[in-house]
Amino acid sequence: MMTVQFKKSPMITRFCIVRHGETAWNAEQRVQGQLDIPLNATGRWQARALGAALAGTQFDAVVSSDLLRAVETAQLSIESNGVLPAPTGEIETTANLRERHYGKFQGLKYVEAQQQFPSDFAAHLERHLDFAYGSGESLQAFAMRASEVMNKLAEQHKSQRVLVVTHGGVLDVIYRMASDMSLTARRDFLIPNAAINWVDYADGLWSIAGWADCTHLAGALDELDK
Repeated sequence: MMTVQFKKSPMITRFCIVRHGETAWNAEQRVQGQLDIPLNATGRWQARALGAALAGTQFDAVVSSDLLRAVETAQLSIESNGVLPAPTGEIETTANLRERHYGKFQGLKYVEAQQQFPSDFAAHLERHLDFAYGSGESLQAFAMRASEVMNKLAEQHKSQRVLVVTHGGVLDVIYRMASDMSLTARRDFLIPNAAINWVDYADGLWSIAGWADCTHLAGALDELDK
């Protein structure tokens, strides 16, 4: 777990940002993207463990990607500890927190994508900003979508605490946004399923307060750095 010190401010909006629990496709190292895959048994256990780890933490809102694996994670984590967002106890869902669309890679295992599309897979590994997997989403467009939705949530929930359940690609963008890391730099940080990540927003700036806390989990996957 990485922890970064930050300056206290009465205007801090604190986000607990979580990647969804494990799916069968995560375990198979198969590209999900925006295909709607449910949690597997391990993922459901992880979601409940997440809820137990957050017990006693009151959130003002819970916002999730509208894809099933994220919604299930949010629902199970809330049900397992009884801590509901005030005042309605509802989960807000949005397509803007969806995973990146990986075009022709979606549904393939990473090794299959490399074998079938070697030059495209090289562009994927090199994080080309304009590469869009044929019919998918470029890194530049995806990063703009992810940063815009997070900035909007920060403005909507000033000085509040918000639980966000999303996907590994979105977390990758958030980490880079908060640490001033280039989109094209190879990832050197973890994004495990159902790990706890704390990110703060204050005065127009993002900062990381804690990252990849897996103390409530056992063997969470991080298969994204392919």
